[in-house]
Amino acid sequence: MLSEFKEFLTKTNALALAIGVIIGAAVGKVVSSIVSDLLMPVIGTLIPGGAWRTISIPLTHNADGSPANALMLGNFIGSVVDFVIIALAVFVITKALLKPAPAAPPPPSKQCKECMESVAVEAKKCKFCGSAV
Repeated sequence: MLSEFKEFLTKTNALALAIGVIIGAAVGKVVSSIVSDLLMPVIGTLIPGGAWRTISIPLTHNADGSPANALMLGNFIGSVVDFVIIALAVFVITKALLKPAPAAPPPPSKQCKECMESVAVEAKKCKFCGSAV
């Protein structure tokens, strides 16, 4: 049974997926910390009032006049701003780490001595000028 489990992990790439999820969660925590601890305090000082995450629209009130239910508009906008910043950071990190695969090499060819065009290596006659190659 242990060998079957090991085969499952290696055949289905489940182990690589698990490692990717763990690393992704750790990177998510780092990026969230950058957003909440470094960027948002700076953004908060640039916005008048600074406490824009506490903006709410009261729907109902208690007997003493305090809001019972409210739409937490500032919290929602803050979450959207956090998401955009995190998505941008993940995009930049991913783009920096993942390089595109190199282009496939062109098929082997040789050059016709008459017209200087490129023809397949197996060709006996140039398809452009008709001379023997």
